[in-house]
Amino acid sequence: MNDLLVMKFGGTSMGSADRMRIAAQICADAQNRGPVAIVVSAMSKVTDLLLSTLRAAEEGDHDGVKENIRIIEKRHAETCRELLPENRRESVLASIHALIEEFERISSGILMLAERPPRSVDEALAIGERLSATLMAACLDSSGTPSIAVNARDVIVTDGIFGNASPLMDLTRERASRLLAPKLESGILPVITGFNGATVDGKPTTLGRGGSDFSASILASALDAQELWIWTDVDGIMSADPRLVPDAAVLDVVTYREAAELAYNGAKVLHPRTIAPLVEKGIPVWSKNSFNLSAPGTKIVPHAEGSGPRAVTSMSNVALISIEPASPAIQGTMLMGRVLEALGRANTEVLAFTSSSYRQSFCFLIRKDEVDAALESLKAELSLELAHEYVHPIEVDDNVGLLAVVGEGMAGHPGLAGRVFTAISAEQVNIIAIAQGSSELTISIVVRRDGLERAVKAVHAECKMGTAA
Repeated sequence: MNDLLVMKFGGTSMGSADRMRIAAQICADAQNRGPVAIVVSAMSKVTDLLLSTLRAAEEGDHDGVKENIRIIEKRHAETCRELLPENRRESVLASIHALIEEFERISSGILMLAERPPRSVDEALAIGERLSATLMAACLDSSGTPSIAVNARDVIVTDGIFGNASPLMDLTRERASRLLAPKLESGILPVITGFNGATVDGKPTTLGRGGSDFSASILASALDAQELWIWTDVDGIMSADPRLVPDAAVLDVVTYREAAELAYNGAKVLHPRTIAPLVEKGIPVWSKNSFNLSAPGTKIVPHAEGSGPRAVTSMSNVALISIEPASPAIQGTMLMGRVLEALGRANTEVLAFTSSSYRQSFCFLIRKDEVDAALESLKAELSLELAHEYVHPIEVDDNVGLLAVVGEGMAGHPGLAGRVFTAISAEQVNIIAIAQGSSELTISIVVRRDGLERAVKAVHAECKMGTAA
């Protein structure tokens, strides 16, 4: 179905009855031009509230669980009443209540266990998307666009890594062809839950942070879509965070690799894994703003003309972990390998990695919310070396920030790295660590957190990004 358009609507685009109506109109307009399937996130802030409820259940906070569930049901019920004509409300309110009861059942189990099994967490968190898909499908259907809510658990087949699953594309393609294609061919618009899937034997899984973007690209690939449009609350991919750099500009076109690097290094437009399923078929992606329909957005394509630095992004919620052998008996390369394996077991993403050649010490940057799990895994792996002081105590510095300069072909710009470092130093910001991948697509720089904003502004200006480009 090569004329298919897949669209994904984020949490803010699903955040209220008014936003859902606008999304429904976007869908109806697109449906007039060809078949459409959409993927929806939970209403804004709902996933956080669901997770907070599960934490309260684990801690035995019965009143907190009860109150949160009341808030979740009230918000969706009020949205239903505002969104739908009176003759459509009763059945949708019943569906909302049934989903809330399902979440309540899982929460009660966690209250009894006093722990949160990963499988149960995945099943519970998907309730947010199932609620918004129910509302959105009813909105479309009641306004004249035949539609049906689809639980992605029935379509997207994944491995068994709860909380951060990866798709099994062949099986997903087969299910999409069997379950979704007939609906599309008959003129029905499927509203598919983002973020979730299931193992081959039906165990519920989720796809990790921002997984609704990933869901949309998985389905676009599985259904051989012509394009994927991702609707957010920003005008597109920008040359920098406009909250830090007032003259940041929307980029008209970026490549797959540039978009993936920007996402991986903190840009809040695309999920880092979104691009991967699209590469083989070269499906273009548009990043668009549902709050500003006149903005053209950013097109993400396999290849584009031009080279050099395109954007600078940053992350402040990170920590730098340093490891140093205390004995020459420790072989540095083997130690690095074991450390990386331990981080892999903890499901921790390494944002930057750098090492010295003589002392065999090394450091790596990870997200701050992954530090506890990473340290637990590292200390278990290196328990003997730490106990006998063959390795110095592991150091954690969370007063740092990551700055990343991204652009295809930066290798063809002699002196660029020197200019970047000089611009940062001119702002009296010390550089703590530097990493550059073999593709020379990204220069990653770790600085003190209180100098991060100044460094981003300086690099943006020095590289003439944005409106000065």
